Order: sequence, then structure tokens, then C-alpha cells
Amino acid sequence: MTKDNGTTNRTTNMMRRIARIWAAVLIGITLIILIGYGVNWARAGTADPYAMDNYPPSENLIPLTLFLSVLGAGIAWRWEGWGGAISIASYLANLAVHHWILSPRPYPYVLALIITPPGILFLACWWRSR
Repeated sequence: MTKDNGTTNRTTNMMRRIARIWAAVLIGITLIILIGYGVNWARAGTADPYAMDNYPPSENLIPLTLFLSVLGAGIAWRWEGWGGAISIASYLANLAVHHWILSPRPYPYVLALIITPPGILFLACWWRSR
């Protein structure tokens, strides 16, 4: 029989708690943005009245992948492995889209510091608790 002093469980629980709080903040910000677009759509008839006409459809891929990354953080509350993998894969898809499709623009790397850590923490918690 192996002895476990509980430090692994304590560390995993602390990581899980940090990831959940961080994901809750991301989900809250995302909901505020989506509610704002919905209210504007109901009042003005368009989600963003300042949007340009005839922009390429590839411009929609970046917000979609960022939304999927936040959605993955939400899924990770129930299924840590799947949610963390979805979050990280969606963010990597965002990097790929921005690098190969929209390459002349600078990429806002600050988003990586905000969106990816919960997915990484959820994957680490899932791995440690297996």
C-alpha cells in the first residue's frame, strides 16, 4: 500500500480552483459582450452598427475560435480533459488562422495570456487526477 501525504491532492484542488475562477471570469466577460450585441441588435436591428460592409468571411474565424476556446473552458467545469483540450485546440486554431490567413496583421498576444491558462490548468488537473 502506498502512502499519500495529500500534497498532490491539495495542489490539484488549488489548480482546479484557480482554473475555475479564471474560466468563470472569462465566461462572464464573454456573456457581457454577447448580451451587449444582443441588446444592440434588438434596438438598432444590427449587432454592430459600425461594422464595415463587404468584409471577408475569414474575419469571422477569429471571434469564432475565441468563443470556442471560452466555451471549452466552460465545458471543463464538468469534463476537465475534454474542456481543456477544446479550449487549447480552439486557441491554437485561432493562432493558425491569424498566422496563415490574416498574416499581414499583428496578433494580439495578450489574449494568449488571458485565454489559454485555464485550459492548460484544466488539462493539468485532469492529468494529475487520473
